[in-house]
Amino acid sequence: MNTQEQIENYISSQPEAKRNDMQELHDLILQIMPECKLWFLDGKNDNNKTVSNPNIGYGSYTMHYAGEKTREFYRIGMSANTTGISIYIMGIEDKKHLAKTYGEKIGKASVTGYCIKFKAFKDIHLEVLAEAIRYGAEQDL
Repeated sequence: MNTQEQIENYISSQPEAKRNDMQELHDLILQIMPECKLWFLDGKNDNNKTVSNPNIGYGSYTMHYAGEKTREFYRIGMSANTTGISIYIMGIEDKKHLAKTYGEKIGKASVTGYCIKFKAFKDIHLEVLAEAIRYGAEQDL
């Protein structure tokens, strides 16, 4: 199964309301990042043990660790969670930027250093979420 099929299966496996929001969000991210690399992480480690929720990734950047170790990872991520949807915006230097810039104007969402978590689209301002995603996507440039 290729990445696109894994993504389609993951989205279609969600309850209807969440599935519709995730499909709309997937389409929105692809409009913002039309040529991006797609990722699908099933949430399992090398021992096939579930360690996180499955997630879809868009774009890429190089994560730097202590020393000279690096790893390619997605720039924008999306995941269903028990209470809603999480959007991950990776590689932002200023860990307070998302909360400072988008936290008060996004609506009913939890905004941390790299994650925007909300229950449903009806609870947030989609244009503000799109602005945050655009910001994250442009960090590569």
